[in-house]
Amino acid sequence: MTPKQYPEGLLGRKLGMTQVFTAEGECIPVTVLEAGPCFVLDVKTPEKHKYSAVQFGYQPQKTQRVDKAMMGHFKKAAQGAFYHTRELRCDVDTLGWKEGQEIKVGDVFMDGEKVDVTGTSIGRGFAGVVKKFKVKGQPSTRGTHEVRRHIGAIGCRKFPGRVFKNQKMPGHYGAKKATVQNLKVIAVRPEDNVILVKGAVPGPKNSLVVIRKSIKSYKGVNVPQPQQPTEEAAA
Repeated sequence: MTPKQYPEGLLGRKLGMTQVFTAEGECIPVTVLEAGPCFVLDVKTPEKHKYSAVQFGYQPQKTQRVDKAMMGHFKKAAQGAFYHTRELRCDVDTLGWKEGQEIKVGDVFMDGEKVDVTGTSIGRGFAGVVKKFKVKGQPSTRGTHEVRRHIGAIGCRKFPGRVFKNQKMPGHYGAKKATVQNLKVIAVRPEDNVILVKGAVPGPKNSLVVIRKSIKSYKGVNVPQPQQPTEEAAA
C-alpha cells in the first residue's frame, strides 16, 4: 500500500478579500490570510504515539484566562498561553520541528504553489429546503395553498414506512467545516505574516482557518530555504 501523505501547514485567520494586479495588468481577486506565527506545543512521533503530527498554538492570550490543566500543557513549550490549539498531521522527522519553536509563514509557503484552506462556513441560521438545497418547491398553480416553498412528500407509509437518512429537510444552514482545494498562492509577505491566495475561502472575517499545502500536488516535504546572498550583494 502507498503510505498516506500529510502535507505540512499552519493555523491562521481570514482577514478579508481584496484584489491585486499583475505586471500585465490582470486583476486577481485574493483572500488575505494571516498565517502564523504558530508555536509548536507538542510533537507526536511514530515511535511513541504511532503517528506523526505537530500541535500548534496560535494567537497568544493572557495566562490568567487559562485553567491550570491547560497551563500545565502550555508550560512544556514555555511560550505562554494561546487561544487556539490544533494538531496537524505532518512528517515531523523530515521537518525537524521541536517543542517551543516558532513557525512563520515564510518557513512553510512559497509564491506560486497551491494550498488547501479549511474553515467554518458562515452560519445562516434556520433555513428551508429552497434556500438550503435549491429545491424547486411546489407548483404555483393548480390549487397549491401556502406551501409553495415546502418540500412535499418525503416517504410512504406502506414502503419503506419511514424517512430515509440524509433526506433533505429544513434546518440549520452553514456553520460547517468546509475545505477549498488548489488555491494558488499569489504572494507571501513574511514581514506581515500574511499570505494572499487566489479566490474565496470559507468563513467570516477573523475566523480561524487551517492552511495546508495542496494534497493533490503534494510531493513530500518542501520547506522554503533562505535565499543565499549573491556575489554582487556580498561584494
